[in-house]
This record gives sequence, C-alpha cells and structure tokens, in this order.
Amino acid sequence: MNKILLWSLMIVTTLWPAGIIEASAKKSAQKKPAATASSKTTGAVKPDYGISRVPYVGAIVVEATTGQVLFEENADAKVYPASTLKLMDLLIILEKVQKGQLKLTDKVTVSAEAAKMGGSQVWLEKGETFTLDEMLYALMVQSANDAAVALAEHVAGSKQEFVNLMNQRARELGMKATVFRSVHGLPPDAKAGQQPDETTPRDMTLLCRELLKHKDALRYTSTREREFRKEPKLLMRNHNKLLETVAGCDGLKTGYFQRAGFSIAATAARNGRRVIAVVMGARASNERIARLRGVAEANCLDVKTAELINRAFATLAANPPKPTTASPLPAAVNPAGPSTTAAKPEPPAAPAPKKAEQQKQVPWIWIGVVAFCGLAAAVIGVRMVTRK
Repeated sequence: MNKILLWSLMIVTTLWPAGIIEASAKKSAQKKPAATASSKTTGAVKPDYGISRVPYVGAIVVEATTGQVLFEENADAKVYPASTLKLMDLLIILEKVQKGQLKLTDKVTVSAEAAKMGGSQVWLEKGETFTLDEMLYALMVQSANDAAVALAEHVAGSKQEFVNLMNQRARELGMKATVFRSVHGLPPDAKAGQQPDETTPRDMTLLCRELLKHKDALRYTSTREREFRKEPKLLMRNHNKLLETVAGCDGLKTGYFQRAGFSIAATAARNGRRVIAVVMGARASNERIARLRGVAEANCLDVKTAELINRAFATLAANPPKPTTASPLPAAVNPAGPSTTAAKPEPPAAPAPKKAEQQKQVPWIWIGVVAFCGLAAAVIGVRMVTRK
C-alpha cells in the first residue's frame, strides 16, 4: 500500500509542472498574433485615393455638334467633378452676358468670404475690384477658387443662390445624375456634414456642348498664360497641358482633389470637326505623378485623353459626314456669291449632250434599216415576178 502511494506521488510531482509549462506555452502562443497585428498598425498609412482608379473611373468622347458618341467606358459612373464644375460657372455667366444682364466690363468687388478661400487661387484681398472679364480669366486659367466665390456673390448675391442656379441649369440641360453643392468643386468638410459635388462623364459632355455655343468660352479656356495683376505681379498658368501637346486642343478644364482623382473635360478641332473628351477619376495626371504613385505612364490622364481624342478624329475621318443640299456652309464661306471653285462640281453632267445626240440619231438609224428591208423585199418580189 505504501509503495502504491509512493509511486502515485512520484507520478504527480513529475507531470504537474509539465502541465503548467504546456498551459503557459499555449497562452503565450495565443498572445503572439495580437502582438503581430499591433505591430502592423504602427506602419505607414496608405494615402486615401478615394474613388480614383487606374487608368480612370469613366470616360466618353463625343462629336461636339451632333453629340454622336465616338467612345465610352463607364460613362455613367458617379464621380466628383472637382474644378471641372467651374465650366458651369462660366456657362451661367456667359448666358447672362448674352442676355444683357451682365457686362464683361462690370466691376466685381472681393468680399471677405472670397478672400479667405484656399486651394488654387489668385490671392484676392477684401475690397479689391476687377472686371468680370478678368475674373473669368482667373476662373478658367488659374482655376481660382477665390474668383469663383467672388463671381458667384456678384451674380447671385451668395454662394448658395448661385449653386441653386447651377442645379437649375443642370436640370434644363438634362444632366440627370448631377448635383452641385459648391461653386468651386473643393472637397467637402466631412466634419461639417458637407457632401461632395457629383456628376458623370456623360452629364459633363452635355455641359461642354452647351458651353461651346458661346464664342467667348474658348477665349478663356484656350489661354495658356496671362498676367492677372501687376502689383504684386501674378502670372497665371493653365493647368490643362493638352493645350500644348494635342493638335487643335483649345479647352476646356481640369479638376483634382485626392479622393476625386484627376479629371479633364477637353475639346479639340481639326479639319472643321470638333470633339469633346471627358475623362474622370484618374489616379495620375502626368508622368511625374504616375511615378510617385506607381502608375504606368501609359495610364496617366494626359496620355489617355490624348489617345482618345486622336482615336476619335480617326473615326470621324473614316466616316465623313454626308453632304446635304440645305447646308448653309458655302454661303457663310463666300457671302459675296458663288466662286469658280464652287462651280467645279458641275462637270459630271457633261456626258448628257452625247446621250441627247444618240437619242436624236436613233430615228435615222431605224429609218435606214426599214428602207433597206423594203428595198430588199422589192428586189425579191421583182425577181419572183420575172421568173413567173
């Protein structure tokens, strides 16, 4: 009995510490993953690129006059327009100028609200005055947010009233998926409960087509550089680099903030035809940004947009418009009257006289045939009579 108790005591004293060690090992093993996870959270935080994609969220190219779609990819995707919405600012103001409600020579006074705007700007100061024309150059060339606010207050009395005008015009144009919430396109203040402006590439083409009906629009959008003020001197430079690299490009507007990505509404004219290309939500705009963000240069906004514009013109060249008899173009080109060049298409009708001559010659041929047959019949008849 004593031996049994002794052996039991030895077994217990041997296995009990082993059990404690095993339990301790299990606990430490369970803690290790938590420690690893916590170490990961201390690493570098990746930038929030929001809705932007490689090469872009959505794109569309149309013929400016007819609206014919030459290319589209995710053209109805919801995007943030950023500063491209300033095209609506320009449209509303040019329409009011056309109606005589505003003049380009009108003086616009800068308010405190406008002067404190951040982002891209021309550093307006409270109480400064500039003509409406100069403010529009600041809006389109420099993409100045302070100019956008100053113009909105001058035209509608307040930013919110101008936003109301923007949304009303958008509905009239059929921009069904568009909601404007600002006059400048800056990112919203999430802490204040603000929401971003929203649109689609397809909706933006409707805006661009309408804007191009105003001859002054391209005067602003095609300007590469312009001096805004002499003291302190400020030279504005257009953000649209396609003005320098794409043949025939003369507009329209770029836009960017980090969560929206890079966007552009571009237009170009070649050989009497014009196209509009809207590309939105790109991760990178140019080669420099592409390198920084690990994006292939071929997938940056400027390269893709140029590619789409060139492809669109190739499509139009392969399918020229059919001529119409009611076209007013000849009268517009030469209002003094028809030219010798315009008369050159007539020669194809030249073969007509020969046909008329042939028609006149037909009766004489048949008369000759009939006469010959009659004479032959007469000769045969005479011979038969003489034989009898």
